[in-house]
Amino acid sequence: MSTTAARTVLTGTPVVPGVVLGPVVRPSGAVLLPAEAFDPLPEAAREEERARFTAAAEAVAGRLAERAAAATGMTAEVLSATAGMARDRGLLGAVEQRIAAGVPAAVATVQAAQQFVDVFTSLGGVMAERVTDVRDVRDRVVAELTGQGEPGVPSPAEPSVLLADDLAPADTAGLDPARIVGLATRLGGTTSHTAIIARQLGLPLVVAVEGLDGVPAGATVLLDAEEGSVTVDPDPEAAAGQLAAARRAAEALAGYTGPGATRDGVAVPVLANVQDGDGTRAALRAHAEGVGLFRTELAFLGRAAEPTVEEQADGYADVLEAAAGRRVVLRTLDAGSDKPLEFATPPEEANPALGVRGLRVARRDPGLLDRQLDAVAEAARRTGAAPWVMAPMVATEGEAADFAARVRERGLVPGVMVEVPSAALLADRMLRHVDFLSIGTNDLSQYALAADRLSADLADLTDPWQPALLALVETTAAAGRRSGKPVGVCGEAAADPLLACVLVGLGVTSLSCAGSAVAGVGARLATADLAACREAAAAALAADDPRTARAAARAVLTRA
Repeated sequence: MSTTAARTVLTGTPVVPGVVLGPVVRPSGAVLLPAEAFDPLPEAAREEERARFTAAAEAVAGRLAERAAAATGMTAEVLSATAGMARDRGLLGAVEQRIAAGVPAAVATVQAAQQFVDVFTSLGGVMAERVTDVRDVRDRVVAELTGQGEPGVPSPAEPSVLLADDLAPADTAGLDPARIVGLATRLGGTTSHTAIIARQLGLPLVVAVEGLDGVPAGATVLLDAEEGSVTVDPDPEAAAGQLAAARRAAEALAGYTGPGATRDGVAVPVLANVQDGDGTRAALRAHAEGVGLFRTELAFLGRAAEPTVEEQADGYADVLEAAAGRRVVLRTLDAGSDKPLEFATPPEEANPALGVRGLRVARRDPGLLDRQLDAVAEAARRTGAAPWVMAPMVATEGEAADFAARVRERGLVPGVMVEVPSAALLADRMLRHVDFLSIGTNDLSQYALAADRLSADLADLTDPWQPALLALVETTAAAGRRSGKPVGVCGEAAADPLLACVLVGLGVTSLSCAGSAVAGVGARLATADLAACREAAAAALAADDPRTARAAARAVLTRA
């Protein structure tokens, strides 16, 4: 933090680029939780209290599920997952046990939620992200039980900047970008679900900003999510200059129609990360050249039983039809850790982030993977498409070989995701068996630097500009170059226009990002030739930390 005259500048980690000016608003509708002291319920009233709780939890889950059904992409997945939390049998059972012992429903909800918060906090890693979801569900259920207004974020009359300690992903998913034009949080990380949703909405975001508590509602702030700063009561002339530059940049993006290429004509397809057919169609309207990451979890989340092959095939065919012959890269079920499935993942693990997740779910039930691949093959048959299919969380050559064989048996194109450092180090061996690699920078950064992606204290370590992460990308891309096979990036790093140029300089052959980021990435890529991208990549690799890496790359690409 720095102070110039009466002007305070707070710094954090930039996530979604953009520059906005507006008055500060803060989350509203904080729920008043019940006092810890209570009179035990008479035994005759306990069944009625349990029924009252069950109805409240179902009302909350129903509203979230309705919002999920009306949403697309990652927003739909997050809302579905939160609805699933409100129906989680473990959480509901913990509340009901307390009610049976005479604890009033609202108090029992708070106590049971705290039990789960303590467990998830102790587990750390991506499981810590569920703490925010548990508290969000707790507040919504308590509000329903006590007749308070449902918690959420404000809907201001004028475009405003939202400052908060943290935001529940469900709240972020409900933001109106016409009213909330930018976000800054004291907590959070660069790859959290909130960050991913903000990127999908195109909302400038800075996380891990110290000192936000001292900024009052109504104060004017300049949020610079290119540099990662929040300036309180900025100089009007300076702010006007930054906003004008941002508008010029936005106008340049408006002219982007694809295809993705460097200034000297080297083709770099800019694809989209999607969840469903509606998201695919929206991404293509934003000039995405295809789908670089089709997340298939939406068909599975919030279900007590595995969807049938027919049900899965219907969803996959919708995306393949929407893509209309363009490339579609489908990721098989990425369950486990922060996305548990009642029918597929262990109920409890000592360290879920390092446990049964992604491809490893097939160790417990090989048929789950086979049935999904059968569904993909059926969707391909119906549509005449030839999807590429990749597995998440692949760690060994043997896993890659087994997965590739299963995919080829069905006439599909096999690949694997590089999210585990061992996969990057053994990329040459992986490519003996598969036809492409796709780097998931979100998990790769977390595992490579042993840093919880939600920790504000460690946000610099999970920043995709970390030189160590870039070195792993370079290693993987070099293996692709030697084998003559494509290596893409589908993590959030691909949505940063400046970093996208660096990734191309490291040897990445395609980029996949949220549909809202496609124009920014494609337009920026068109301003630099391949030699400049390589020079920027070398400068970033040589830097000591993300901030200097970003600055070094910007210096190269600005003069290019």
